[in-house]
Amino acid sequence: MSTSYSFVRSLNDAWKRTGSLLCVGLDPEPKRFPGALANRADKIFDFCRDIVDATAPFASAFKPQIAYFAAHRAEDQLEALIGHIHDRHPGLPVILDAKRGDIGSTAEQYAREAFERYRADAVTVNPYMGFDSIEPYLAHAGKGVIVLCRTSNPGGSDLQFLETGGRPLYQVVASLAAEKWNGSGELGLVVGATFPKEIEVVRGIVGEMPLLIPGIGAQGGDVEATVRAGRTGGGGMMINSSRAILYAGNDEHFAEAAARAALETRDKINAYR
Repeated sequence: MSTSYSFVRSLNDAWKRTGSLLCVGLDPEPKRFPGALANRADKIFDFCRDIVDATAPFASAFKPQIAYFAAHRAEDQLEALIGHIHDRHPGLPVILDAKRGDIGSTAEQYAREAFERYRADAVTVNPYMGFDSIEPYLAHAGKGVIVLCRTSNPGGSDLQFLETGGRPLYQVVASLAAEKWNGSGELGLVVGATFPKEIEVVRGIVGEMPLLIPGIGAQGGDVEATVRAGRTGGGGMMINSSRAILYAGNDEHFAEAAARAALETRDKINAYR
């Protein structure tokens, strides 16, 4: 995907073309790889490539989590993987799940890492340090910036539910993202499937803004409640499943098992659209 092509436009096109709201998360753990790949950190690319090729017909986006690559010194394999997705599955956006959060020149370097080194189409960021920690990412025309809002983990409530100005903090973040920060039109928000009521509230605040929704599958988020809370006429959601798809099989046919899991997840999501 060229750097001049809008992330949000490509996402809308992918939703329409594929008929899918499924985002496949790529969180490779070599100790969970099957057969001859087991414990082979040098085979992270091979494992993820096979997953990508098998699940691409059922997905509208992919989301590699950078920590699962960096922990194994596999950043070069991450670069190769994103290149493979762009080359073999053009039009499917790649979201680099990095959750970066820093200011000034440091944020500029994180933005270069995501968009120039890894060639991601979007990146997740932490808004805790305010707009000047997000602004450097917006300088990359057409690239998506997906802001943490109401995360899927239970501990997110420690801060995200603190009252400020008579509203929980996550609602303030949603309002800022929709009303002040989204000058590029390329912002999205992370809202967890484990909190469907909050998905509905956020949707009411941000309108058509895309939502990245983790938490179905292994984390147990309710698919029906998630879709009903967050859907829009055009799709509106990247509903992410990682482990439930990646590790659906534990033998040499792991890619075929992942494809079946992705198909089942896509169809389950679509049943409530």
